[in-house]
Amino acid sequence: MTAYLDSLFADLASSLLAAQSQKAELAEAAETIASSLQGGGVLFLCGNGGSAAEAQHFAAEFVGRFMTERPGLPAVSLSADSSKLTAIGNDYGFAEVFARQVRALGRPGDVLWAMSTSGTSPNVLSALSAARETGLRTIFMCGRELSDAGAADVVILSPAPSTPRIQELHLFYGHAVCDLCDRILFSGGAPD
Repeated sequence: MTAYLDSLFADLASSLLAAQSQKAELAEAAETIASSLQGGGVLFLCGNGGSAAEAQHFAAEFVGRFMTERPGLPAVSLSADSSKLTAIGNDYGFAEVFARQVRALGRPGDVLWAMSTSGTSPNVLSALSAARETGLRTIFMCGRELSDAGAADVVILSPAPSTPRIQELHLFYGHAVCDLCDRILFSGGAPD
């Protein structure tokens, strides 16, 4: 069992090293979100399954706080309201559960941060499309490959060998973006 655990640690370490290739994208995501929030925008987040949990988690980091005491920031997880999800899913189909919310709530200048481990979730891709149509900036955090490079303004890939490692990178990426946003907004600008 110890040898197997060693292989899990090695996979994660290797994935984290490979993820350094996404530093520019992480910085761009943070700058996009911070700029929107400075201008009175709202951050919307969405995803399915584990990504839905991360959407709620990261929204909480913005509305509550991340590491330091600061004012709450406007962030909404589109994955969190079971009444909206089930009503929209029932009336319009599951592929529309996020897109319909984006069209109803989003305004130009807002940001949609979408997450999909596979990068192919139809409802997440529909939300990104609706966001672009509505004038939102878009961030897409996905797996190691993306069939549509134009799916979002900022695409953050996760160069990892498996779903668990991709999800672990998403957690790291989300925390890094939260940290950078706090530094941009409350510590005098972007860090070096």
